[in-house]
Amino acid sequence: MVRATVTFISGGARSGKSAYAEQLLVTQAKNAGRLVYIASGVAFDQEMKERIAKHQLDRRLADWQTIEQPVDFQQVLPHLQQGDYVLWDCLTTWLANEMYEGIEEGRPCWQRPGCLEQKQQKLLCTIEQMTEIIDQLVIVSNEVLDEWPYYEEETELYRKTIGALHVRIVECCDVAIEMDYGLPMVWKGDNQ
Repeated sequence: MVRATVTFISGGARSGKSAYAEQLLVTQAKNAGRLVYIASGVAFDQEMKERIAKHQLDRRLADWQTIEQPVDFQQVLPHLQQGDYVLWDCLTTWLANEMYEGIEEGRPCWQRPGCLEQKQQKLLCTIEQMTEIIDQLVIVSNEVLDEWPYYEEETELYRKTIGALHVRIVECCDVAIEMDYGLPMVWKGDNQ
């Protein structure tokens, strides 16, 4: 069985990473398979509603199948088909959603021993399973590591966790790209 090509695209907020990822997959798919967009964003406030609406508008010209999956990423697996070209936007939003899973009961995941580690391991296994089904996977993530030198405990945990996930995913991916000012910088592989 042929393993899917995995591309990791990171960058700062509004760096053009989502638009670049979408165009990359549209170009690569060329009617060869379905375009599948996995959305992890949840419209908690007006700004997020506007960002989601903009992303939906950006995808309107291509025939994207959208799967909304803010948590429990493994639930996307039954929706994928052989030959799919999949864009997941984004890892950082998913992590924030998972960190606060359980907050309604007063015990968010980030405060429960082993919870985040378990969710990370499950995510990495799911990504591996996806590569056995689909043709292309593009994972978008925000670069949040170049900020202030100190944060509160939960923010620092988030930064360390996303950093560790970035390292693990880049180790296993075929292509790693950093977007800066709308320009792609290829750090690993070839994005052609």
